[in-house]
Amino acid sequence: MDLVQLPPHSLRVGQMLSFSLRDAAGHLLFAAGQALPDTPQVRDLIARGPFVQVHETREYQRALAHKLDTMMMQGAPLAALAKAQTDFHADLRPERPARAAPLSETAAWSDIQSQTQQLLRDPERPDFLVRLSQLLDRVLARMHPQADPSLALLIHDAGQEPMDYSARHALLTVVMAEMTARQLGWGEARRRVLSLAALTMNLSISRDQDQWALRTGALAASERQSLDGHGDRSADLLLAMGVDDDAWLTAVRLHHDAGPGPLAGRSDGELMARLLRRIDVYGARISPRRGRRPLSAAQAARAVYLDEKQAPDEAGAALIKAIGLFPPGSLVRLASGEEAMVLKRGHAANEPAVAALVGRSGTPLTSPVIRDTRVPAHAITASLAPHEVRLRVHMDALMKLY
Repeated sequence: MDLVQLPPHSLRVGQMLSFSLRDAAGHLLFAAGQALPDTPQVRDLIARGPFVQVHETREYQRALAHKLDTMMMQGAPLAALAKAQTDFHADLRPERPARAAPLSETAAWSDIQSQTQQLLRDPERPDFLVRLSQLLDRVLARMHPQADPSLALLIHDAGQEPMDYSARHALLTVVMAEMTARQLGWGEARRRVLSLAALTMNLSISRDQDQWALRTGALAASERQSLDGHGDRSADLLLAMGVDDDAWLTAVRLHHDAGPGPLAGRSDGELMARLLRRIDVYGARISPRRGRRPLSAAQAARAVYLDEKQAPDEAGAALIKAIGLFPPGSLVRLASGEEAMVLKRGHAANEPAVAALVGRSGTPLTSPVIRDTRVPAHAITASLAPHEVRLRVHMDALMKLY
C-alpha cells in the first residue's frame, strides 16, 4: 500500500472526503464519502496530517492530469506519456510505512482504544455499523493468537486511571466476553453477536460515562435516570441504525436487568445479557473512578461469583473459569514476600504464571523475574489492587516475557 502524508492543516472539520484517511500503518480511519466530525481526535489528526493512498488523492489526480495535458499539447509521444505517469507516481511515493517496525502490543492496543473511543462517541454517523464491525475484526485478530498478553494489557490499563472510561471498559468487556463464550463452547457466529453487544451495550451513555468517571460526588437524579434507562436507549439506537438481530438487541436492552439464576432455559439474548451483566460488574470493580479506588482481582471475582442473592452465580463462575481467579494483568503477593504481576493463566485458577516486580524488602527488582506459583515458596498469598503496589509497571518490558 503506497501512502503519502498530507500536510498539517490541509483538511478541515466538516469536510466531505473524496479519499480515505489512514494512519501510518495503513489502517482505515475515515472512508471516502464521510464528513470529518468535529472532535478533539479529528482536530489532532488534522494538525498532524493523516496518510492517504497516493492514487486516491484529488491533488494527485489533478497534478498528474495537468502534467499529461501539457505534454500532449507539446506533442509528446505515447511512450513518453506512459513513462511520465510512472515517474510521477514514483516521485510521490514516500518511504513505505509498512517497512517500519511493527507496533508493540501496548502501542497496538492503545491505537485500538483510540479507535474505540472515536467510534463510541459518534454513534450518529451513517457508517457506524461498518466501523463497528471493522473494529471488532481488529480486536479479535489482535486477541486470538495471544489472549493472555491482550488481557494483561487491558486489565492493567483498566486499573490505572479513570480517563476514557467508556472505551477502556468496552474493550475489556468484549475480550472477557469472547473468552467466556469460548469457555462455554459457543460457536463463532454466536460469539460475534455477544461481542457486538459488549461493544454497544453502553452506546447511549458513552460520553456521560467518561464524565461520570471523573466525578467525586454522586450522580444527580436526572443522571441516575439516564443511567437506569441506558440499555433501552442503546438498543433503540441500534434498531434505528438497522440492527435486526434479536439476540443482540435483547442483550443490550437487558444487560443491566438480566436477573440471577440458572443460564439454562433463557433465550440467547437473555443469556448474553446475563453474561454481560457479570462481566460488566467485574470490569467496573477493577476500574478506578476519581472518587473510588479499584478493587483487586480477587475482590472483583467474589463480586461476580456470588449473585444478587449471595448464591453461587453460574454466569460469574463461567467468567472466572475463563480468565482465572488471578487473571493476566492483575497484581499479587507471593509467599516469598515479593509482589508480582500475573502473566498467564495456569491449569489451576490459583496457579498462574507470574513475574516478580518488587522484592521481599519492598525494593523494585532490576528486571521482572518469572516465578512458578505451584512452588510453595512462590504461591500466591494475596490479590493486590493497583494502588497497593508502589511501582510504575512497564508493560512493554513484561510483554517480552511472553
